[in-house]
Amino acid sequence: MKITNIEAFWLRCPIPKEKQHFSDYGLLTNFDMTLVVVTTDTGLQGFGEAKAAVGSSGSCASIVSCVENELKPQLIGQDARNISRIWEMVYNGTRDHYSLSRGRKFPILGRRGLTISALSGIDTALWDIKGKSLGVPVVELLGGSCRDKMEAYASGGWAKVDAIGEQLKGYTSKGFSGVKMRVGIMDETVKASVERVKAAREALGDNIKLMTDAHGTFSVPEAKQFCRGVADCNLYWFEEPINPDNKIGTAEVRSNTDIPIAAGESEYTAFDIRDMIAERALDVLQPDCAIIGGITEAIRVSQLAHTYQLELAPHCWGSAFSFMAGVSVAFASPSANVIEFSLGGNPMMYDLVEENIRVDDKGMIKAPDKPGLGVTPNWDFVKDFKQ
Repeated sequence: MKITNIEAFWLRCPIPKEKQHFSDYGLLTNFDMTLVVVTTDTGLQGFGEAKAAVGSSGSCASIVSCVENELKPQLIGQDARNISRIWEMVYNGTRDHYSLSRGRKFPILGRRGLTISALSGIDTALWDIKGKSLGVPVVELLGGSCRDKMEAYASGGWAKVDAIGEQLKGYTSKGFSGVKMRVGIMDETVKASVERVKAAREALGDNIKLMTDAHGTFSVPEAKQFCRGVADCNLYWFEEPINPDNKIGTAEVRSNTDIPIAAGESEYTAFDIRDMIAERALDVLQPDCAIIGGITEAIRVSQLAHTYQLELAPHCWGSAFSFMAGVSVAFASPSANVIEFSLGGNPMMYDLVEENIRVDDKGMIKAPDKPGLGVTPNWDFVKDFKQ
């Protein structure tokens, strides 16, 4: 089954004003993503997402160029079923034969960053193709599901202190028993973030999981102050307390609190996650399939979670394709307990695909049961919002 074409489409869709929100990334008025399409000589196509930013908005031109001008020429004619081999080809470049014969990496200079994001989209599309060719969901290719259903948590929470309780209760009214809110520099002060969390906990009561996400915007001292301020709020985790370049600082924050620390969405490859584990910086591993290196590398991260007895919670803020990739990895991993479900303005989750992705009235999502990733593009949407 030979690869005959690889395409990348930068999609930008305006978000209706009533669904826009403000965070440290500014006012979110558009949602951007890169749709990667791999076509084979059998006619089968696979779909994946490659991210240029962990936020919802940003230029994807460089990702498109990398996919179509750098990686596509390497991969045309390759057997689409050889997913691991293709991953090694891209990661090791012209020295891939050494990697495969010696059993260790000979990586290209671009072993982090946009090349790995581009690889992520291709890799995910290849898993989608393999599942479709065999008539099974991707989770079956990963060893099968560890559970029939998984708890989804509602991801949002940008409102000010006087409205955050109402906003989060709007999520729980849909059946969610866990919610995540944003904190950090968007609040201007640590005190303001603490007050918003306290208001959220008071509104939600004690039986709802409450996560916080600083998007890496606190300093180490600020993150420590925040942890002390919310010590009685029973947080399920504190996500990306400081910027991802400061792994030692993240470990310092973790050593000063009993709130579980989560991170990983900004990391490239399992090697980066390994380094965070080595620094004792993490309790929860959050690979993003559109950044980390695709499903192939996300599974390697899940194995680290299993080995080090840490929680796995894939970052699933993105399109339906990266969402279903993360869901597939989570259901295949014994280390995963909850899955992120976007409740912000996200047309790439709900309008980009023909299928309706949903949770039940108890906030649970079922194990994937359709071939491949189980989602297909709405080509009218692609045509309308292609840049």
